[in-house]
Amino acid sequence: MRVKGIAVLGSTGSIGCNTLRVVEALGEPFRIVALAARRNVAKLSEQIVRHRPLLVSVEDERCAEELRACLRVLGSTVEPRLLIGEQGLIEVATHEEASCVVAATVGAVGLVPTLRALEAGKRVALANKETLVMAGELVTRTARRSGAELLPIDSEHNALHQCLRGEDRAEVRRLILTASGGPFRACDREAMERATVEEAMRHPTWNMGTKVTIDSATLMNKGLEVIEAHWLFGFDADQIDVLIHPESVVHSMIELIDGSVIAQMGITDMRHAIQYALTYPQRLACTLPRLDLTRIGMLRFERPDVERFPSLTLAYRALRTGGTMPAVMNAANEEAVNAFLQGRLKLTEIARIVARVMERHAARAASSLDEILAADAWARRRATEEIGALGCNASAPV
Repeated sequence: MRVKGIAVLGSTGSIGCNTLRVVEALGEPFRIVALAARRNVAKLSEQIVRHRPLLVSVEDERCAEELRACLRVLGSTVEPRLLIGEQGLIEVATHEEASCVVAATVGAVGLVPTLRALEAGKRVALANKETLVMAGELVTRTARRSGAELLPIDSEHNALHQCLRGEDRAEVRRLILTASGGPFRACDREAMERATVEEAMRHPTWNMGTKVTIDSATLMNKGLEVIEAHWLFGFDADQIDVLIHPESVVHSMIELIDGSVIAQMGITDMRHAIQYALTYPQRLACTLPRLDLTRIGMLRFERPDVERFPSLTLAYRALRTGGTMPAVMNAANEEAVNAFLQGRLKLTEIARIVARVMERHAARAASSLDEILAADAWARRRATEEIGALGCNASAPV
C-alpha cells in the first residue's frame, strides 16, 4: 500500500500533538514526514525521536541549536534536515513526500505556508482559522486552480463537511454553527469586566491553545468560524447562524429547505475531526470512546448574547464588508488578545480595540497576497496605537 506522508505545521500545539496521536493509532500507510514548530523544542525533540521525520523547522537559529542539544541529551540517532523561519515552514508544507499537510499553526504566520501547500496540490487539513479569514478568496482560488483538497479540522466545519456529504447545496437553507459559550456564558457584563487571564482560560468543554481559548471566551472564535464557513462552503452571511450549545455534543448542523435538520454529534475530542480529514473519503475505525447520549441526558441551545459578546457582530460585519476587512479584523484581534494576555487590556476591551481599527479602515480588494499582508500590517500598527491610547485613557467610553 502506498505510504501517505503527513506534514504538520504547528506540531507541538494541541492540534499538532493530537495529529501525531492519530497517525500513530492509524499506523501504516500513514507516516509523519515533516514537522514544524516554533519554540517548544523539548516537545519537538520527543516527537522527532518517536516519529522520525525527514524534515523539521523551528522559529530561529537559537531554537535550532536548542533542538540539537535536546536531541543529543535524548541520545537520538535521528538526524532530520533542520530549517528555520518562514522558509522552513514553506518547505515543510511543500515536502515532496507529504500528500497531506495539517495546517495547525496559530495566527497569520500560517497563511503563506498553507498557500504554498495548496499551490503544490497537497491536501490541506486546515485547523488555522486565520488563513481563510484573512485570505479566503485567494486560498480557495488557489485550491481550485491546483486541484488541491481543502478539508477542515475545526470541529464545527468538519461537522458541516460531514453533514453536507451527498446533499444538493441548492437544497440547503442554512448552516448552524454551535458554540459552547465559553467560560463566561452565564456571567454578567460586570464579571466579564473583571475577568482574569486564568478565568478566561477555563474553557468548559475543550482543551485548546491560549489564543483559541481567549477567542472562545469573547466569541470571536465563533465569528472567525462564520467567515471560514462562508469560504469553505459558499454560503452567505445571512445563511450562517450561531447557536450556543453548552454540552458541545452537536458540533454543527445544516437545515434543508424542507425544514429537516441534519446534525453531526460526537464526543469532545479533536482526534475525530483530524482522522476524518486525513482519511477522507474513507471512514476508518477509531479507538476513541463512543458517544453515550444517555449519560448526557439533555441538550440545550441558546441564542448568543451579542451585547455581552460584540466580537461576533464584528465578524459578521467584516464578512459582509469583504475585501481586506476580515484581515484587518483578524490582525487587530490578535494584537488585542496578546495585550490582554500581557495584562494591558481588559477582556471586554478586546472587542473595543477591534471595532476602532475596523472603523478606521477603508476596505480594499483582497485578491493578492501583497494586499492582504499590507492590510494585516496596517491593522497591527493601528491596533498597537489604539491599545496604547486606551491605556492612557482608562475612562474612555465603552
